[in-house]
Amino acid sequence: QVQLVDSGGGLVQAGGSLSLSCAASGRTFSNYIMGWFRQAPEKEREFVAAISRSGGSTYYADSVKGRFTISRDNSKKKVYLEMNSLKLEDTAVYYCAADYSITVYTTSQQYDYWGQGTQVTVSS
Repeated sequence: QVQLVDSGGGLVQAGGSLSLSCAASGRTFSNYIMGWFRQAPEKEREFVAAISRSGGSTYYADSVKGRFTISRDNSKKKVYLEMNSLKLEDTAVYYCAADYSITVYTTSQQYDYWGQGTQVTVSS
């Protein structure tokens, strides 16, 4: 089992940047695919980004490609989401998630463990 704690959310103006981090504890972090999802009010949770166990492969939703960067540090048991050129529509609660798998999935149902979420609000 793994426990996840998200942090780094906040209020930022459109066009600005924000960095999220997720600290993991428990079993071997490097055995988990890590992902970031987000959920806006009255909307379903949606995939944002994912990273392979080694960090060698990354995947992004089309809506964030070129603006967001996911990375991980297995020695620190952390995963990060660097968000640039933020837009109003990026406003949501962001969750990190862990999947004990080899294959990277973009569906939330595949992920086994979740952080508590961190609010990101982009203002005009």
